[in-house]
Amino acid sequence: MSRNLSRNLSRNSSHDPARTSGGLDVPPATRATRPGWRDPRLWIGVALVTGSVVAGARILAGADDMTQVWSASTDLVAGQTVDADDLEATRIRFGDDLDRERYLAVDDELPASLTLTRPLAAGELVPAAALGEATDEDAVAVSIAVAAEHVPPDVVRGSRVDVWVIGDRTVGVGGGRRGAGAEAVLEDIVVLDAPVVSDSFASATSRQLVLSVPADEDESLGLVLAASGDDRVRVVGRG
Repeated sequence: MSRNLSRNLSRNSSHDPARTSGGLDVPPATRATRPGWRDPRLWIGVALVTGSVVAGARILAGADDMTQVWSASTDLVAGQTVDADDLEATRIRFGDDLDRERYLAVDDELPASLTLTRPLAAGELVPAAALGEATDEDAVAVSIAVAAEHVPPDVVRGSRVDVWVIGDRTVGVGGGRRGAGAEAVLEDIVVLDAPVVSDSFASATSRQLVLSVPADEDESLGLVLAASGDDRVRVVGRG
């Protein structure tokens, strides 16, 4: 019996030497197992990847729905001739095709000469209804020089003004000159441009005004051009 006990002790010692090493109990090594299909971490990872793919697809699809249309790059006034320098492309998503057709798309060919039928603010989308082809019967752009003190300081591009002309002075009794009355020869005229001298050393005694004058106002236009040469033009702002 003692012989069998010795055999069992020696057999246990040979099969588990770590348990007897240094008198410490060392747990037996275990083999790592691969996660199975039922592991919830696997399905969470699959869900995250799928969600990312779906979100990316929706973003790309949304980008495809956006349309490039023209918007005003600066403030534009009614009667102004518009070209590509006055416009910039803006990407926008429309609710339906009807809304999209109301605006001037970048993909459409821009006509050579367009005039605005109403003013547009900088950044405002350009509606197709606000554009018309320029014709000789509409208006002409006229540049005049007016003494700076005879132009209100708040007259800028897009302002509407009245243009008055002071009549020629006549020679009175005794050789003295008698002043003539003033007459409004152009009313409610759009200022297409009113450049301001930015150089402090440059002369600012006069201002240039570019006016949109109806083409049928030939007689009034002639009076203004003649009067602007001898300082008989006065400009009155209409607000």
